[in-house]
Amino acid sequence: MRPIGLTAIVMSALFLASATMSPVLAATKVAAPAVTKEQRDKGKAAAPGLVSAGGLDCQVSDARLIGESKDAKTKKSSTFYELACANNEGVIVDQVSDGPPQVFTCEETAAPTADGKPNSLMCILPGNTDPKTGLLPYIAKAGVACTPDKVRALGHSATNTVYELACHNGDGYILEVSAPPRLDKPATMNPCIMYAETSNVKCELTDRAAQLAVADHLMAQSGKPCAIKDRSFMGVTPSGSRYFELACQDGKGYVVEQAANGAFVKVIDCAAADAIGGGCKLTDSRQAKTEQNSLYTRLARNAGFQCDVSGYAPFSVNIAGKEVVELACSNRPDGGIGVFATSGGGVVYDCAHSELESFRCSMSKPASAYGTLTADLRKLGKNTCAVSNERTVGLAADKTGYIEVACADGLPGYMIKYTIDPIRPTTAIVCAEAKGIAGGCVLPGNTKG
Repeated sequence: MRPIGLTAIVMSALFLASATMSPVLAATKVAAPAVTKEQRDKGKAAAPGLVSAGGLDCQVSDARLIGESKDAKTKKSSTFYELACANNEGVIVDQVSDGPPQVFTCEETAAPTADGKPNSLMCILPGNTDPKTGLLPYIAKAGVACTPDKVRALGHSATNTVYELACHNGDGYILEVSAPPRLDKPATMNPCIMYAETSNVKCELTDRAAQLAVADHLMAQSGKPCAIKDRSFMGVTPSGSRYFELACQDGKGYVVEQAANGAFVKVIDCAAADAIGGGCKLTDSRQAKTEQNSLYTRLARNAGFQCDVSGYAPFSVNIAGKEVVELACSNRPDGGIGVFATSGGGVVYDCAHSELESFRCSMSKPASAYGTLTADLRKLGKNTCAVSNERTVGLAADKTGYIEVACADGLPGYMIKYTIDPIRPTTAIVCAEAKGIAGGCVLPGNTKG
């Protein structure tokens, strides 16, 4: 897997504090930050037209005229305004004499100029004193838990505005919204770990160690004991799921999955993680597989299922205090589904019956279960049918289960009724009499007569 690409950013030329700006404009902002009544009146009078012309998502709560500037080369005049928005990020609007207005967010104009001096177009209206609060609706829209302590504007293109966020919990993100920012447009947040330290878009408010620390938080939520020795970022899927590898001091290794919203999803042993980003690199997955096979063999035998485990595959299900894993066996053709408690103990459902517990086997062939179902019929006195096909019908309202079977001799088969927990066959109903059970038998050969 590779990190998804971020839309290319054309960094805006922040000419706002350039030498071409008139001394009057610079003085208005830097030397005399107080806002006069005349500035407010003119700003509020111009605000509706600026919102409309600039395509702004802004419920104007305050406004001011900043001043005017004339480009010495082009001779074009610009009039600058600051708008405070009750529902959005504050903005600086540059109304050029013969064109549409240019819009910059208060975060973009908050940074000092190249010479270290305050930007002459830094927002000063009371509603804009903390520009990062205007980003909170976009963070909420992106669905990521982050209270930003620091924000850095990376610039904007014709369509996108990009920020770096350092969250209170130590996480770092790149936030991308529309340009100008609008809440009716998409907002996305990607963790800083996805961006190389040498790329054009990168994080500076958090270092690499802090960006990788999220893996430690996720591992702590997994319930797996691991004194972490090392960790690495593996990649991200198109749906936004992110994967981290962790190596433990005892030699074990794990992969943790994080949802796009930052939440913990699941933990996977390195031995079962070969399909994720090329597998684990910080630990020896081959050794881990051997150890896990031995572990699952012991757990299966303790549960009464005689299986020399030759392979396994965890299920992506969350059952508190338990793990669900499919087992392949070297000493028998069929496998099973193990549900093992992390504190010890568990149960294994053989592949002939596992679908009655909502778990389907995929590591063994369906025919490997036919012998077990034939034995079920023998227990019920049906000695002439060798099962040649089967389907799990499901559970009835009284929590009994049904499996339809076909017979190798071509004669109509049966609907076998089972109790659940424990799974045990109780009745074999000939298909001709099973029409009232979920529509009756449907396997080839069972619909005759």
